[in-house]
Amino acid sequence: MQALKRICAFLAFVSLPAWALPPAVVAAVQAPAWIERGGLVQPLAVGMPLANGDRIRTGDGARAYLKLAEGSTVKLGADAKLAFFSMSAKPRSEFRGALDVLNGAFRFTTDALMRITSRDIAIRVGTATAGIRGTDLWGRADVRQDLVCLIEGKIDVWHAALPGPVAMSAPLSVFVAARGEAPRPLVMADTQEFGRWARETEIAPGDGAARTGGKWKLSLGRHAIEAEALTQYDVARSAGYAVGIKPSAAAGGGWNYEVILLGFPDAAEAAAAAARLKAATGIAATAAR
Repeated sequence: MQALKRICAFLAFVSLPAWALPPAVVAAVQAPAWIERGGLVQPLAVGMPLANGDRIRTGDGARAYLKLAEGSTVKLGADAKLAFFSMSAKPRSEFRGALDVLNGAFRFTTDALMRITSRDIAIRVGTATAGIRGTDLWGRADVRQDLVCLIEGKIDVWHAALPGPVAMSAPLSVFVAARGEAPRPLVMADTQEFGRWARETEIAPGDGAARTGGKWKLSLGRHAIEAEALTQYDVARSAGYAVGIKPSAAAGGGWNYEVILLGFPDAAEAAAAAARLKAATGIAATAAR
């Protein structure tokens, strides 16, 4: 049964050994978004554990939240590309890792209440690298420039054109390095400007995001013919929506195949996701619990 084979292939991709604590998991997804591991690309799904070397990509109008084992949250905006690295043996208490922001906007927020004996995280934003010491920061890498804005805490930012790190401790101080140029002196962002930046990485109510613990689903269709379900499944997943197939026994014998998308916190979010899915693929879906 081809549907069962697809499900098994997906589970093999996202599963980790029972004894292994993942260094990060996917906490929220506003599709479309994808993950690449070992040359295999899959749609990004809520609850998916991350592994060393994973690459995350978000599409047009998308967002993704990643929850690190040590308590921090990484938020990705639209059209972002992030490479994730961590080989920590004890990621909850002694976290070692690096985030390589290849393109797009991100926000990194540390959970101050999370107890951790050792944290060593480097975030590379294009040509700039920020060392984290328990903080909140926002940044963006694009074809024009690399930008890091400190929201709270302290960071040191390194750049190849500078002899040493730039220490940042003032809230809303901004490090900017235009492509091919040395970094400029630090500047200050005003609250309105920062508000616009922050929206680039935030999932707002009504955006249609799936989240950890969401009980609502989208049903893309129920099919008596397996090939029809697989066609719909492939179209949605290629577009960056992490749909699955739920087989069930048919009343007259044989099987029915329902294509579903899980994880929405309420009917409104599921409906918003359905509108995005239809615009991207032409597939109409209905919300259900």
